[in-house]
Amino acid sequence: MELSLTTDLKDQVAVVTGASQGLGKAVAIALGMNGAKVVCLARNADKLAATVAEIESVGGTAEAVACDVTDRVAAKAAIEGAKETHGRLDILVNNAGITRDKLMRGMSDEEWDDVIATNLTSCFVCCRAAAGIMRRSKYGRIINMASISGLIGNPGQANYSASKAGMIGLTRTLSKELISRGVTVNAVAPGFIASEMTAELGDVVLEEVKKRIPAKRVGAPEDVAAAVLFLASKNAGYVSGQTLVVDGGMIG
Repeated sequence: MELSLTTDLKDQVAVVTGASQGLGKAVAIALGMNGAKVVCLARNADKLAATVAEIESVGGTAEAVACDVTDRVAAKAAIEGAKETHGRLDILVNNAGITRDKLMRGMSDEEWDDVIATNLTSCFVCCRAAAGIMRRSKYGRIINMASISGLIGNPGQANYSASKAGMIGLTRTLSKELISRGVTVNAVAPGFIASEMTAELGDVVLEEVKKRIPAKRVGAPEDVAAAVLFLASKNAGYVSGQTLVVDGGMIG
């Protein structure tokens, strides 16, 4: 992965949820490339191992922790375990997320509950665990991976849009609670980004999508990783409670 944006994260410890693929993997690699020790969380141990290997291949340090973030006890333990193992926790990126797209009239309770639990509740649980650590050290960066769907809505995504809108509201509230302790809380809201998820749409749909994007292209994971990297840096200490939209100008 190539990034022109760099920052000094030497000796810092970062936790990234959903780090086994897609945006989470790109973010984990970017943090590792810039000196952070990255604790990679996800359910799939094999994919996590691949993320760790890639971070190590560019000179970074990382470890894999297989964890289902919808298990509140396990998620809390993973966050606290990062601090216990490495002596500190500086950065938390809540990226874990799923989709269960369907029009509301056909959406089951389980499809609603699964998305809210994975996308929103796990974010709250991880933020709560990390905040306790970061408040005591009087420093921290929390970045929540939202979506433009949480800002504008999207047909067939009542569950997903609600979860991402909830993340944005959570971000603003936690910022007000934590900024006085040196802990910033921000969100990144990607638009259409090249990933396993968008690849399933097919070339025809993606070409139509590009017509709606002023930049005339689908975003790259590196575009999102760069936004996270800035918010995770010491330079972003006066930026908090914000949602940084990365969508090629799609929603204006």
